[in-house]
Amino acid sequence: MTTPTLDAFQVIADPSRRQILGMLTQSTHNINSLAENFDMSRPAVSKHVKILQSAGFISIQEIGRERHCILNQQGFNELKTWLNYFDKFWDSKLKNLEAILNNKIDK
Repeated sequence: MTTPTLDAFQVIADPSRRQILGMLTQSTHNINSLAENFDMSRPAVSKHVKILQSAGFISIQEIGRERHCILNQQGFNELKTWLNYFDKFWDSKLKNLEAILNNKIDK
């Protein structure tokens, strides 16, 4: 089965994938330990992991005979870039508003 190609926002739109990302901030997990936290099958969790991996949010590292999921910064970079664009936009708007208000106060 092929893993669907999703953009970063489609990837994090799913609550289960967001929960997996949150869990991985605490420690690495293998598929079985992730699956224990969900009311879904192990193959369903595995599919979510593959989507997160293909989008660059996690990577798989072999530790002994197990494959562990770890967070990867690459997927978050796309989100960060997008959010930074709008941060700059709103900062600019607020600075313009501040200038207008300062001009009214000075008059």
